[in-house]
Amino acid sequence: MSLSLTLAAVWVVIATVTAMLPMRRQFVLGFGLLLAAPVLIVYIGIQHGIWISVLGLLAFVSMFRKPLYYLGRRALGHRAELPPEFRERMK
Repeated sequence: MSLSLTLAAVWVVIATVTAMLPMRRQFVLGFGLLLAAPVLIVYIGIQHGIWISVLGLLAFVSMFRKPLYYLGRRALGHRAELPPEFRERMK
């Protein structure tokens, strides 16, 4: 298996373990995964072609749909509510 797909498999395992953590502990790891994903998807595209990277992008969007929705609304200047777990932490 290529290095890019091995790294993608490790990324998926880390994302799965992160999802099992309590919400307040998911933030830092989830943000790191969110930043690492585009780099990894481009690397997969370089090694395996555009269609495999599109599949990786679809999997990424599926896993991070709520954070991406929140960031998209914020980027467009719309009101975006934080989950209650984060609102309590911000006080």
